[in-house]
Amino acid sequence: MSHAPSDTITWGMMLRKLPMIAKAIPRVVKGMKVVNVTDPTQSCGLGWTFEQATLRNPDGPALLQGEVSLSYSQVNQWANRIAHYLSEQGIGKGDVVAVFIENRPELLVTILALAKLGAVSALLNTSLTRDTLIHSVNLVAPVAIVVGEELLPAFAAVRDQVSIAPQRSWFVADQDTCNHPGIAPEGYVNLISASVDASSENPPSSQQVFFDDPCFYIYTSGTTGLPKAGVFKHGRWMRSSTSFGMIALNMRPDDVVYCTLPLYHATGLCVCWGSAINGASGFAIRRKFSASQFWSDVRRYRATTIGYVGELCRYLVDQPASADDNRHGVRKMIGNGLRPGAWAEFKTRFAVEHICELYAASDGNIGFTNILNFDNTIGFSLMAWELVAYDHDSGQPVRSADGFMRKVGKGEQGLLLARIDEKAPLDGYTDPQKTAKVVLHDVFSKGDRFFNTGDLLRNIGFGHAQFVDRLGDTYRWKGENVSTTEVENLLLQHPQICEAVAYGVEIHNTNGRAGMAAITPAESLATLDFAELLAFARQRLPAYAVPLFLRVKVKMETTGTFKYQKTRLKNEGFDPGQTGDDPIFAWLPGTQTYVQVSDEVLAEIHQGKYRY
Repeated sequence: MSHAPSDTITWGMMLRKLPMIAKAIPRVVKGMKVVNVTDPTQSCGLGWTFEQATLRNPDGPALLQGEVSLSYSQVNQWANRIAHYLSEQGIGKGDVVAVFIENRPELLVTILALAKLGAVSALLNTSLTRDTLIHSVNLVAPVAIVVGEELLPAFAAVRDQVSIAPQRSWFVADQDTCNHPGIAPEGYVNLISASVDASSENPPSSQQVFFDDPCFYIYTSGTTGLPKAGVFKHGRWMRSSTSFGMIALNMRPDDVVYCTLPLYHATGLCVCWGSAINGASGFAIRRKFSASQFWSDVRRYRATTIGYVGELCRYLVDQPASADDNRHGVRKMIGNGLRPGAWAEFKTRFAVEHICELYAASDGNIGFTNILNFDNTIGFSLMAWELVAYDHDSGQPVRSADGFMRKVGKGEQGLLLARIDEKAPLDGYTDPQKTAKVVLHDVFSKGDRFFNTGDLLRNIGFGHAQFVDRLGDTYRWKGENVSTTEVENLLLQHPQICEAVAYGVEIHNTNGRAGMAAITPAESLATLDFAELLAFARQRLPAYAVPLFLRVKVKMETTGTFKYQKTRLKNEGFDPGQTGDDPIFAWLPGTQTYVQVSDEVLAEIHQGKYRY
């Protein structure tokens, strides 16, 4: 991310924001009261918040998709029927239920029903298959699963390797089940038709959910190669939905959020849906993002707010310009990953007043939000945080001679650490050992504790920061976090590969980092069938994790501690001029094999001839 000196926030810039700050203060004060739920007996969380929104706006639209438009009352009653039915089936507080449905109203109604019971939704990534899917399910030992018809083949393929009883395997047809519940295949129970006659009153259990109760498990890339399940508690739901919905966006019942992001991720589920619920606003969703249909959807749903990730904005900017580009009602957008290079262009072309860029790790305890509408920043955080010096090769924070860590100066980039305390507890992972690995002790003084985010930020003044990059063994591509270890483990299963190192590399004018792997053939380069190797990877990895570039090495160099020299590999990237005798191969869009990168192919990639 390029850093322009103009991104630094000055006194003059702050003074110009004073009227906006004055207007926001009452909202911030009110929001802070809602956010800081500390009474362990106070009802709170997703189910309770949705019931409050229903009282506030019973007939207003709550969920919109295609021809389906459901009011707050309709969604609330539907979720209540499912909750009462599941309760009769023995699902109760603390029970984990895996949810495997694509972006559609049934997904959100199921999650809402479970939240009202105090049960925990394990939100399976809908692009998972085979071993990664088996691991994700078994990791949280669910007592039941709810599967959408569209994902039945993926689940059926692994069903005998996860232990969930057929009577606890609920099915949701792939259609508007409000009016047509469909028929479940053998071995599954139809959740919608089974719950149709249950009570539509709010279940008493939704008043018995408190801030420390888990709400979801949201999966993040694990450094061991397989996903980790981060715990997202109801107290955090309150903090997230209020911070973004009330404090940052000032959502109202006449607002509509349009979200095409996957709802198994925190940005779509907690930030976008949470903001809508907080304002008793409409929430319009789409199965899969479409650049060509985006603005016509926005107009159709009369959206005032959009959810984004950086890649989504780039795809929209890449669409041919149209006279309709600024003919819509969107005034604000919320999301993360919009690069400074694309920020001004997006804001100008699509006439969006407020880009509410945020930073929040679904497995962390800190969030930043661009409440004051500065450009090129993730905003500020109400939590305590510091940026510290780190080792470029290991990615670990460095300690000075006195044993404590060193803070970096204004304008410098450093590793973001977030203080863990009562105001900012760390919910952690389902695996306590995984949680222990991200907690740092005695950072600036004896006894203090900080969460290591693994992300690099830059302090640009007045408590505001800019996102720089993520460290360690994950990189981000197509809005998804890719685990390098998962890619390496998969490549090593190929009989013709004996060593593999995966990492992310930058392609000019794209967001995030594209996947690249250095591989050592088991025999020789001549024995590698690149079309077969690509097919092998595409069958077994989610589309966003398939390496776009390969570097073939006779021998892999390692450090003295036998670690691969990833930093050097990353820096040399896919430029054959930098990689010595190692040939580079690329999977070009629309092709079925890897081709060798010549100077000509490299030039074409840099010129943007291929759309990644």
